Amino acid sequence: MPQSSTAMRHGKACVIGSGPNGLAAAIVLAQAGMQVQVFEAEPTLGGATRTLPLTLPGFHHDFGSAVHPLAAGSPFFNSLPLADYGLQWIHPPAPLAHPFDDGTAITLERDLAAAEAVLGSFGGPDNPDGRAWRALMQPLAARWADLAPELLRPVLAWPQHPFLLARFGLNALPTATFIARRRFRTEPVRALFAGLAAHSFMALDQPLSAAFGLVLGAAAHAPGWPIPRGGAQSLANALAAYLANLGGSITTGTRIHSLADLPACDLILADITPRQLLALAPGPPPPSLLTPTYRRQLADFRYGPAAFKVDYALSRPIPWSASTCLRAGTVHLGGSLAEIAASEAAMASGRHAERPFVLVTQPTLFDPSRAPEGKHIAWAYCHVPNSAPESDSASTLDRLESQIERFATGFSTCILARHISSPATLEAMDANLVGGDIGGGAVNLRQLLFRPTRRQYRTSAPNLYLCSSSTPPGGGVHGMCGFHAATTALRNHPQ
Repeated sequence: MPQSSTAMRHGKACVIGSGPNGLAAAIVLAQAGMQVQVFEAEPTLGGATRTLPLTLPGFHHDFGSAVHPLAAGSPFFNSLPLADYGLQWIHPPAPLAHPFDDGTAITLERDLAAAEAVLGSFGGPDNPDGRAWRALMQPLAARWADLAPELLRPVLAWPQHPFLLARFGLNALPTATFIARRRFRTEPVRALFAGLAAHSFMALDQPLSAAFGLVLGAAAHAPGWPIPRGGAQSLANALAAYLANLGGSITTGTRIHSLADLPACDLILADITPRQLLALAPGPPPPSLLTPTYRRQLADFRYGPAAFKVDYALSRPIPWSASTCLRAGTVHLGGSLAEIAASEAAMASGRHAERPFVLVTQPTLFDPSRAPEGKHIAWAYCHVPNSAPESDSASTLDRLESQIERFATGFSTCILARHISSPATLEAMDANLVGGDIGGGAVNLRQLLFRPTRRQYRTSAPNLYLCSSSTPPGGGVHGMCGFHAATTALRNHPQ
């Protein structure tokens, strides 16, 4: 369990942004005894963990993520009594399904023994892939409580479990395509691993892309891939309620245009990306809050590819050809390993894939309160180049829905309404999603080690810290960027 400083502090702190990282940072500061005020630009708190009426009355859609393996497995969130503040996790029968063109689908079961049996059932009685999956994932899943704190922190930090981390690294450093082909014999299991790795927004022939497959695969068997009852907003609301219990406050509908807009405070933690920080902090002519060198380093920060997301109000469940997909909280649409790799290679080179890898979730299969009786919600997204123009939206929508129809003939007849979130729409609804990048920045070696700069959470201003997903450990709903930024700030400012 992560530990913040136990010494009680005095003074005031301001936090910009009420996403999971901003709320996590605010909680750490409030736990230390500081008076904390959070400022949120949007009318509703939560950042990307908001649940909004995007289509029709009575349909409650998650603006960002709907399925939360890293939130359920977060060392910091698990140290908080969030269940006492209304958070309830729902675990679908299977975390994941991956359908194929022949009408079958492979599922990833949460129970490792069941997963071994399912994955070993493809390709004949001598298929070793179930055993290979278990050999790859069990050492990580069994020690998730040790592994998660190692992974969800700065890469260059001294490891507490070096042998466990080394074991992870042996399979995490190579490319996803290499691990899939080396470890597994059958195409369905290779495709399953490729879909997990494709959550990275990296080309699957890029080193480190396998790491994302390992983390999400291990999470499926440890904390699981649950959904919050009532939607992602329930997680944000629970964090906010716990913060309020500690004496912290949140002001919504208040956009900070300059750091000078903030009240006098001893610490500022900003759940924003480098581009926003450059806009908020005074620049030349003097006085400049940030040094010219640090400003140049922030300007060099690179954002990653974008998401193109569609929220649906549906008259009935998605008519999957493989009915087993109805057991799964998440469905990956991409066909084979080669097809998924081609989709992500196109994205990485700034092109649109003809057959994009598509992620789909239908929360109302497991939480019917999210839609009127008998009706359903779903969302789907694929990966596109950063800042893909609005003129691409119609063709991207066609390709995305063609992928759904490919595995669920008749899907279009279920649609009552849709809300399209292009990269520009995503950024307009959450300024941190620059160009539609939902991960807080590109994943490359430089930005893995030094994110967003060598200073990481610290800036060149003595009382100003970054705590967004543009800092370690990066994207995902886990709150660990905020936790580490706040503990760093408290350590650097003893009182």
